[in-house]
Amino acid sequence: MQGNGAPAGGARGVFTVDSTAPGAAPQGLEAFRRGWETQIGDDVFQLPAFSPDTIGDFRVKGNVTKVDGAAIADLHAASATRTADVPGGDQDLVAMYVVRRGAWTLGNPPGHGDQTVSAGQFLVRHLGSLTAFETSADLTAKFLVLPSDELKPLLGKRAVTGSAASAEMRLLTAMTDMIHTTIGELGPAGVSAAQRTLIELTKAVAKGRFDDVEPRLAPALAQAAKDLADRRLADPGLSPAMLARELNVSVRTLHRAFAAVDEQVSTYIRHRRLHEARLALTASAGRPSISELAAHWQFADSSHFTRAFKKHFGQTPTEYARSTAATPAPPDRHPPGAAECG
Repeated sequence: MQGNGAPAGGARGVFTVDSTAPGAAPQGLEAFRRGWETQIGDDVFQLPAFSPDTIGDFRVKGNVTKVDGAAIADLHAASATRTADVPGGDQDLVAMYVVRRGAWTLGNPPGHGDQTVSAGQFLVRHLGSLTAFETSADLTAKFLVLPSDELKPLLGKRAVTGSAASAEMRLLTAMTDMIHTTIGELGPAGVSAAQRTLIELTKAVAKGRFDDVEPRLAPALAQAAKDLADRRLADPGLSPAMLARELNVSVRTLHRAFAAVDEQVSTYIRHRRLHEARLALTASAGRPSISELAAHWQFADSSHFTRAFKKHFGQTPTEYARSTAATPAPPDRHPPGAAECG
């Protein structure tokens, strides 16, 4: 095994392993684990426990690169490998498996069955815990580990599969090959940009699948959009177009997903903002004025806010505040000439 780059806590690390030579197998798994833990680190991906037969015959060669909070592994396994039956351990990451030869079978939560990635295919999904897997002998594959923050809302609990020959996948794999060869020369800004590129290309791969929206995927996509909207409710840029862009789907696809669950994107955003404004009106101290609420929750002005509030809740904001607290709401600080409607 050879290694170079920053230690596990750094922004990058590279190591190569080859236990395919005669007599190397008994130490092959230990060499691979030592290289991973030293150069890549458990902060990116924790290697699972392997079955005894794998430990005794681990003939694998390849190279692994850490790219900030991501990792790329290009592997060829001459021997079959298999994890222990119950690997255990919590994780929060997105993994992609791209198989060129052989097969990689991944365990799923109980009741959902295993998934096999065959030659010429890829699979990407969120991992919340260490997952059991096994690979065939003579496997050639790429394994990517990516931070989950931006990808988890897009993927939800489903696995996205498809052809490794798609244009997006070819671009992604070409980028990983380039990162392998240049990582040692990149500065911190370059390493960070490389990770961002991996994430954006993975989004593009997922988008290629989501724009063929199947009915069973629509609820998950709608929920991902809702989760993102909830985090951005006070953002003046929040819109269907922004949500579609962040989730790497078309606006049309997003609208179709909401229609499948009998909702509209803009209506969901407006109702969530109104509910948050109503909560603010129940504050016993420091209660905002009507104008402040309208501005914070991105209504055009206090009159528009008041009309929307009364239509949704049956009372004006001032009426609601007075009905829920003994202390009257603070007077609204309208600009000269403005008045509350309702």
